[in-house]
Amino acid sequence: MNIRSLTRGDGVVIGAAVLLLIASFLGTYDTSGDDVPNAWDNLGLLMSVYVGGIIGAALIVVARALPQPRKIIGLDLGQLGVALTIFAAWTALWTIFDPLGAFSDSLGSADIDTGMGLILGLLAALVLAGAAIATPLVPALTAALLPAPKPAAPQPYGGQPQGGYGYPGAQQPGQPGQPYGGQPQTGQGQPFAGQPSQPQQAPTPQVQQPAGDFSPFWFAVPVPRPLYSEDGSPTPIAELAPGTWYLAVEQRGPSLVAQTQDGRRGVLQDTSGIQRG
Repeated sequence: MNIRSLTRGDGVVIGAAVLLLIASFLGTYDTSGDDVPNAWDNLGLLMSVYVGGIIGAALIVVARALPQPRKIIGLDLGQLGVALTIFAAWTALWTIFDPLGAFSDSLGSADIDTGMGLILGLLAALVLAGAAIATPLVPALTAALLPAPKPAAPQPYGGQPQGGYGYPGAQQPGQPGQPYGGQPQTGQGQPFAGQPSQPQQAPTPQVQQPAGDFSPFWFAVPVPRPLYSEDGSPTPIAELAPGTWYLAVEQRGPSLVAQTQDGRRGVLQDTSGIQRG
């Protein structure tokens, strides 16, 4: 699970679920007596509004954090979660309209006012259902909840590794005594202030210097996106997750050839909205 794939809409869903949990412990009715019931005194109200909404929020968040979609009874986890949040909001709304129905036998004809538990529960359920529905539709809610971490010190292609994965520039084999970044020795004596030689880049087996003016760079995706094989196969070989930096090693038209953390290379066809490091 990758929590960096969560969006701002998921953050609103989590906050609304917390409010639902708090509301379940508050009084559902204000009566003249001392024994004020809460949602835990009414199993039907508890399961349909409070627990149902919290379970729906959990399914939405889990579905977003999983690398691959999971299904229950043929439904995607996220879709099932959205349906539960809508059901919880609908039930909370009608409970406000008919507050006497749940406790008519125990309270009889006593004066009853709607308590904070029902009011806060209704507001939390409406926010929860609204965020669950609007998250894929509103751009402000689809942004990442946690910002992608910046590389400590981005280096040019072929530079000194700084602890992050995949940085090229390891010392070439066959040069055991040469310090990193030193100039290769030639057979002709040359003073220190003489004609400078071209800097030597150290390619790695996994990353090749592309032709043309393209310079490899680090990037992060705003939402999970598939990475396809370089041979044109329609089946994705990996999924790029938000919050992780990947190395773009080549550009092919509007697409990028990217390298994952485990060294796999593939074609990222959708490059819209990517964040360059």
